[in-house]
Amino acid sequence: MPTLETTPLEPQQLVEEYSDMVLRAALSLVKHLQDAEDIAQEVFLTLMRKPPVFESREHQKAWLLRCTINRCKSLFRSSWHRTTAPLEEHLTVPFTPEENQVLDAVRQLPMKYRQVIYLHYIEGYSTAEIASLLHRPQNTVLSQLSRGRSLLKDALKGEF
Repeated sequence: MPTLETTPLEPQQLVEEYSDMVLRAALSLVKHLQDAEDIAQEVFLTLMRKPPVFESREHQKAWLLRCTINRCKSLFRSSWHRTTAPLEEHLTVPFTPEENQVLDAVRQLPMKYRQVIYLHYIEGYSTAEIASLLHRPQNTVLSQLSRGRSLLKDALKGEF
């Protein structure tokens, strides 16, 4: 008999439960809302077309994040992305001016630091879990977290 932990979710449930997380992850990596929305849509289409079997809900969440990260990397590698200029975006997310400064500073980080900062501080993953998700040694993740925090500190120097 399937347990609650292993019972697969219906497509609508998957979108409701994980769409915000996938969109936030994509937006933190690609910096543009339209690209992030496209990536989130592709991730869920991939999941619905050929759903893998997951051991747990946590495994399902990790798969969605890994798929999102891979789609972001594919976008950066595409010739279309390198030859187009993005339009200015006006996000209507209600953040305080201080939160906007921090978010802008995070978005300016190189992708390898942005990924680990996002996964650690926003999604709450441990460094071991991040290492597994990104297929990197844990010491590399620790170094990237340290370097990312240092870059953020320099970028926000005098602001706080």
